Amino acid sequence: MSPTAGPLSAQSSAPISAPTPALTYPAFFDEAPLIFLRDPLADFLGATQGGILEYGYLDAVKLAGHSCPTVAAAYNLTRLCLAALYGDQLPERGGIRVAFADKIDDGASGVIASVVTLLTGAAGDGGFPGLAGRFSRRQLLAFGTEQPLAFRFTRIDDGTSVDAEVDLSPVPAVPGTGSLLQRCLSGSASAAERASFGQLWQDRVRRILIDHADDPAVFQLQRRPGRS
Repeated sequence: MSPTAGPLSAQSSAPISAPTPALTYPAFFDEAPLIFLRDPLADFLGATQGGILEYGYLDAVKLAGHSCPTVAAAYNLTRLCLAALYGDQLPERGGIRVAFADKIDDGASGVIASVVTLLTGAAGDGGFPGLAGRFSRRQLLAFGTEQPLAFRFTRIDDGTSVDAEVDLSPVPAVPGTGSLLQRCLSGSASAAERASFGQLWQDRVRRILIDHADDPAVFQLQRRPGRS
């Protein structure tokens, strides 16, 4: 018998198509400010015309696998720091160093760093090594550094930097969110309570990203001039 004969072989050679689930998410994800950058590596390798990249909050959610105040704050803080560093110019992805006062395993530092890396290209030892001495993304991300605020974003080309801090206390959770969280975690919450918790959780994220996107009481920035 021919090895390609028979119903099993015919079935295995047929294309397999799985149903595509619908991607649904809160509408405010698309209302959050977008971030546009130019990545010289993307330009060099022909990934996008002129190396122009666009990121939205949904990109950060996909990276982290969830949406929370930490992910939202990391996304928006990076947006504000890039704007402070470059003004009307397109920020250069891969042209920025980022330093954390905390160690990488402190609290949510790792989550914040992953979002920062997505948007700036700054990476640690595991980043892209470069091509013939160009486009390296390694050693652009540091932790446990001594600095006045929690984060420092620095342009490599001219040394301009922005020290930054996030204070989410002006955007508190809705009363009752904490107790609902505990019920959900313990498995005692009803389906209605689980749905209510998710809505309350995302409402705080919405307020951070939309209502307080440019609030200096939440996102504190101090710009430092670079080399003249």
